[in-house]
Amino acid sequence: MSRIALGLSYDGSGWHGWQTQPGGRTVQDALEAALSSFLAAPSVATICAGRTDAGVHALQQVVHLDTDAVRRDESWVRGLNAHLPASVSVQWAQPVAADFHARFDARVRTYFYVLRSAPVRSPILHGRVGWVHDRLDDRAMREAAGMLLGEHDFSAFRSAECQAASPVRTLQALDIARQGDFLIFEFRANAFLHHMVRNLMGTLLMIGRGRRPPAWARDLLAARDRRLAAPTFMPDGLYLAHVAYPQAPQLPIRPPADALLHHLGALLPIPRP
Repeated sequence: MSRIALGLSYDGSGWHGWQTQPGGRTVQDALEAALSSFLAAPSVATICAGRTDAGVHALQQVVHLDTDAVRRDESWVRGLNAHLPASVSVQWAQPVAADFHARFDARVRTYFYVLRSAPVRSPILHGRVGWVHDRLDDRAMREAAGMLLGEHDFSAFRSAECQAASPVRTLQALDIARQGDFLIFEFRANAFLHHMVRNLMGTLLMIGRGRRPPAWARDLLAARDRRLAAPTFMPDGLYLAHVAYPQAPQLPIRPPADALLHHLGALLPIPRP
């Protein structure tokens, strides 16, 4: 048996998230069905770097699987893509060490939230970009973002269904960049809780709309009570952009900004890094 790592991108709009469900219609179900067809095997199990929710996209999801099949790297890519729907695509495939683990070896995960702030929604960007009609105070949101950095108990920003053993996470970066009507929020952490990014977005937008002061973010951290924070924001503009594996530097994973530009540069005014 050998272990293969795959780099996967997908438009999460029509999917019920990554993780397999009895009713199907998840990205994992689609990938494992494609693997079964491509390898002529009854079933092939996969492990991913991060389980994305319904409606959430991936620029660079990383997956591993074990198989006794022997294929060239480009054959994995072309063969699997021939069996996948248009909204899911294998970007690269590469053999890895037998002890490589897509989830447990990941040390840093980066998400982008792409938001459009404009009076009228765009049907062209529907499902791919979050939208608010309000004017937002970028300065207030950046001030609040600074209060969220570091190691904290993020209980105020985890969903009731979160299965993580601990609510403590280290938020390494929360950067906000504006390009015209678009705001790009970059979240980087060792790991994220269920709905954590979308709950942080809800709180930042409440502050950006002027309904709460920036210090509210710090107060929510201290309170550790999900009921006090803002509602969970829509998944449309959320992208898993990058997963870092210091022990596997040979994996062809693009830097986060490059990945965003590669996939969305034709739609959005994204500056080159």
